[in-house]
Amino acid sequence: MATITLGLAGAIGHDPAAALFIDGDLVAAVEEERLLRRKHAKGEAPYYSARQCMQIAGVKPSQIDRIAIPYAPISLLNKARWHYAYRHWYAPDRSIDGLLNGNRRYRRYRKDLDKLLEKLQIPVSKAQIVPVEHQLAHASSCYHLNESDQKTAIFCNDSKGEYSNIFLGYGENGNITRLKEFYNPDSLCGMYAAMTDYLGFEILDGEFKVMGISPFGDASRYDLSPLAFFNGKQFKVRNKLIGTVGLRRYKAKSKGHYFSQKLLDMLGPRRVGNLTDDPYVHYAAAIQKLYEDIAVGLVAHYLSEILQDTGILAVAGTGSMNIRLNQRLAALPMVKQLIVHPACSDSGTAIGAAAYAIRETNVRLKPISSMFLGPSYSSEECIEACKANRDKPVWKILQDRHADAAELLNRGELVAWFQGRMEFGARALGNRSILANPTTEGIADVINRQVKFREKWRPFSPIVLDSVAAEFSDDEFSDEYMCIGVTVSKDWQEKYPVIAYADGSTRAQIVRAETNPSLHNLLSHFHELSGHGLLINTALSRPGEALVCNPDDAISMFMGTDLKYMILENLLVTKREESETW
Repeated sequence: MATITLGLAGAIGHDPAAALFIDGDLVAAVEEERLLRRKHAKGEAPYYSARQCMQIAGVKPSQIDRIAIPYAPISLLNKARWHYAYRHWYAPDRSIDGLLNGNRRYRRYRKDLDKLLEKLQIPVSKAQIVPVEHQLAHASSCYHLNESDQKTAIFCNDSKGEYSNIFLGYGENGNITRLKEFYNPDSLCGMYAAMTDYLGFEILDGEFKVMGISPFGDASRYDLSPLAFFNGKQFKVRNKLIGTVGLRRYKAKSKGHYFSQKLLDMLGPRRVGNLTDDPYVHYAAAIQKLYEDIAVGLVAHYLSEILQDTGILAVAGTGSMNIRLNQRLAALPMVKQLIVHPACSDSGTAIGAAAYAIRETNVRLKPISSMFLGPSYSSEECIEACKANRDKPVWKILQDRHADAAELLNRGELVAWFQGRMEFGARALGNRSILANPTTEGIADVINRQVKFREKWRPFSPIVLDSVAAEFSDDEFSDEYMCIGVTVSKDWQEKYPVIAYADGSTRAQIVRAETNPSLHNLLSHFHELSGHGLLINTALSRPGEALVCNPDDAISMFMGTDLKYMILENLLVTKREESETW
């Protein structure tokens, strides 16, 4: 009889998600934000996502054998709690609490978990609950689902776990071994988040903007090394400046920030103008450089022996969403293969916790073939959604959706593209996307005017047909998940300037028929029609919203923008005033 494992993320307070394995096969994974329509779904439990996973897999609550959670109690004998107490001496309440009541959040989470399982009608008396340390869940997500017969170096660069923020170790024969961990408040991600806050953005959503603007600045203009250092023995964040708590924390308008007044004294007031202004654009460049330098230093110091032997490096954790750092890690001479978990943020710990619990039973996991792990919808369900929508969209059935979409794109139209199973992870991978022709004059302005309203300096990511990938970049390019930065070839930068940053880099997705036959079919039609083997791909969502999940969400989003065309499975959906133009 098959063993069914349900992994649940969200213990840290954001990005709740669920993942379901049957034996060693990942059959479903869904993020709660997609069902609640609220990015990161902060403070929510993975209730709807767990229900959706069970529905996709055809599993009843009573059939769940194991619940894996990415949060575990930490012993008082573990140096993590003592480190936390020592580094927070200036806030005695935090320090003492770390020692005497250090697992209170875990106990609170377990109570919440019991309520969730009762609500899901999963019998607690039958299902085994397996707590997995948060960074081990991250490590498992990138190692156990890409397990080879060779040693794999592992670097988890995360914002927050129970106490650990950075994990360095290796995987071998299914076992994960710690070599070094760094604990709160000494966090690379925390450093970057504090500067994101200082630069005027919300943490969790603003980091990619800081990363994106960094090529426009000069990192040598300002020295941010006082924020943190790694000297080969110690990595420390200077928490007199950033990563502050209690009375050290800077407060404005009753809101506490992740930095102190001392940082403002050093750098000047928090940004209120344009990010492209001096000094802020240069601060963005400087924090990106410091972040990369320290991360590379940690990897080289603790993992070089393993990497010199096998060359395989697996990375996960929220900090692994930084594609520029990933590009630099991939370029290290000792790294022959870089594995980045496609859902490397906290939602991915639903997969990682479950994978870790399964591998502990000596079951080897089936490698991930794609991240299309969410629900799918029939054309009949799409028709019903059109009929039920109060704005009454116009729809018609297409005989060849791929050829028709290619025709629309070739003439310069934007196409909302809703197909198959919803993707899991932060990137829209072509099943819930807005697609555009990168050769259309002013296409970035068109996308921003109709739906996205993004800053003009931000390029749009391309999806690239596998048969032309060698022309796209002089680097070896095989990323199917938009996880690793890549430098666009000079020729393609000139032909498609809208897809690259100022330094010629971008994040891109190679599309193969084996993993996404529908999108590959569309790209092939477009290539044949136009001579161009790539399209712009941006998320099927409005600014600040989560990626759409179901046809109702897609239609509501479509009707609330200036988009003209949406292909919803095999339906062409338009608005009344546009219906006669097709």
